[in-house]
Amino acid sequence: MAPVRDPNTLSNYDAWRTKHTTANFKVDFAAKSLRGSVVLELESQTDKASNEIILDSSYVDVACIKLNSTPSKWEIKDRTGPNGSPVHISVPSGASKGEVVKLEIDVATTEKCTALQWLTPAQTSNKKAPFMFSQCQAIHARSIFPCQDTPDVKSTFDFNIQSPHVVVASGVPLPDAPEEAGQEKIYKFQQKVPIPSYLFALASGDIVSAPIGKRSSVATGPNELKASQWELQDDMDKFLNAAEKLVFPYRWGEYNVLILPPSFPYGGMENPIFTFATPTIISGDRQNIDVIAHELAHSWSGNLVTSCSWEHFWLNEGWTMYLERRILTSIHQNDAYFDFSAIIGWKQLEEAIKEYGKDHEYTKLCISHKGIDPDDAFSTVPYEKGFHFIYYLDRLVGRENFDKFIPHYFSKWANKSLDSYEFKDTFLEFFGAPEYASLESKLSEIDWEGRFFSPGLPPKPELDTSLVDVCFQLADKWRQADFSPSSSDISSWTGNQVLVFLNLVQNFEVPLTPEHSQKLGKAYGLTESKNVELKSAYYQIAMAAKDTSSYAGVAELLGEVGRMKFVRTLFRSLNNVDRDLAVRTFEKNRDFYHPICRALVEKDLGLGAPGSA
Repeated sequence: MAPVRDPNTLSNYDAWRTKHTTANFKVDFAAKSLRGSVVLELESQTDKASNEIILDSSYVDVACIKLNSTPSKWEIKDRTGPNGSPVHISVPSGASKGEVVKLEIDVATTEKCTALQWLTPAQTSNKKAPFMFSQCQAIHARSIFPCQDTPDVKSTFDFNIQSPHVVVASGVPLPDAPEEAGQEKIYKFQQKVPIPSYLFALASGDIVSAPIGKRSSVATGPNELKASQWELQDDMDKFLNAAEKLVFPYRWGEYNVLILPPSFPYGGMENPIFTFATPTIISGDRQNIDVIAHELAHSWSGNLVTSCSWEHFWLNEGWTMYLERRILTSIHQNDAYFDFSAIIGWKQLEEAIKEYGKDHEYTKLCISHKGIDPDDAFSTVPYEKGFHFIYYLDRLVGRENFDKFIPHYFSKWANKSLDSYEFKDTFLEFFGAPEYASLESKLSEIDWEGRFFSPGLPPKPELDTSLVDVCFQLADKWRQADFSPSSSDISSWTGNQVLVFLNLVQNFEVPLTPEHSQKLGKAYGLTESKNVELKSAYYQIAMAAKDTSSYAGVAELLGEVGRMKFVRTLFRSLNNVDRDLAVRTFEKNRDFYHPICRALVEKDLGLGAPGSA
């Protein structure tokens, strides 16, 4: 019997393991609720040693639970902080090892559900239909239905979702679906690859789709379809081909992208079959689609091979950053792009560690999650610090050798979950083979404990600066009070080069004057840019410059974008220069933000809503 090794679940998954999940839900837009039933098929891990099944739940309305079609005795216990309220279901006679029992749970979500966001027609671009979408990472699936809400348990899924509007889910649409159900339809999906609960995903609304590749389509609102298709269609097949060459063939069938409304809190969410993506990547210049390379890479790292708990989240994100950068390098056919992306990432890592403090627990690769909400520890640290550990191992053994390890690792752990020590064992076992005997002394140098548990920045590698040198040169010119800028300064640059330049200016020991800040925004068209990455970076410079004329623009942007990467940093900076405006802007847009984003910004602004954990 494998132990429970995830501190963010209350389930007894050491005694029972979910093998298949059937979700039968009606999307009730009027009540802003999913209601229906979920059937969990759980395999006994003991020989009649366990007489109860314990599931995770959070603010769900459970009406009835049946065990093998018979009403069972069950109880929802008191809430225990962010881990929610465990549901105890009696199994009086237990079950033999390997025996599968069926739990049918009649359930509805409540207004306190943290996984769902409901938008009125007025909050969508064409104002014609309401919209609903889910975000279950990290531990929010339990607020939709009772489950073993841990990445250490994987289940196959069937989805039967009734809605008056189009539905997408993290499964492959069945060919004969949807079925008519009065004025509504039942949309059916199947996920044959076992996935953890955090990858359960649903969206419903006025959604249309168009092809963007041989195995791919983009889905979004009718007003956004043409622009979204244009943004993605040139690169989707290239991304897939590069990823498959690096690891092994894609195992999920289709790879599609759903462009969500602007309140989506993340850049992307790697829900299988349908990546959920922020509309900020549709910038009209194809400069922000690295997000898709990242989410596609998750099809191997995270979705196929998964960290067993949020304490080992770097195994998902560090690997994914590494694969993303290898994919982009392959497409550009220029190794400098790998280092260029890593330089941008290093800057973000420095900022995150500065924000926390270099000795903070959350700056470690492996973070203790006992008693905390994983959302509170979410930052760029597992992404970039994790990347630097993987990249260090790549350089240590040599690229040719490491490229042989990549498919081995993902094959060995496919459809499973692992912790950092199992990764270590897999790496050392592979390179302990006789053909790698020459690497023995190098392998003995690896400070595994230090890499896993030391806070602060990791050792910084030498990186090729050829693509950033021009950014440094232009930034140096901006240190001179008499510099006269021209749009031609950056006309041949990529969006990421402009971003690096703006980050350099943002880091000036002495900020620009308000006049210089305004001149920068005007000369390079940043205030009118549709590229939120660039606009947000510019506003950071403007606020550091105490350019009060920019504050209204910051507040306006905060009412248009829900991606936490921008929202949280902009609110922190605005709070420093004009707290009254920051608080008023937050209160004005409170209902626009996703519940996860809303709760974190409340903490950032010190508004501390009681009972919002």
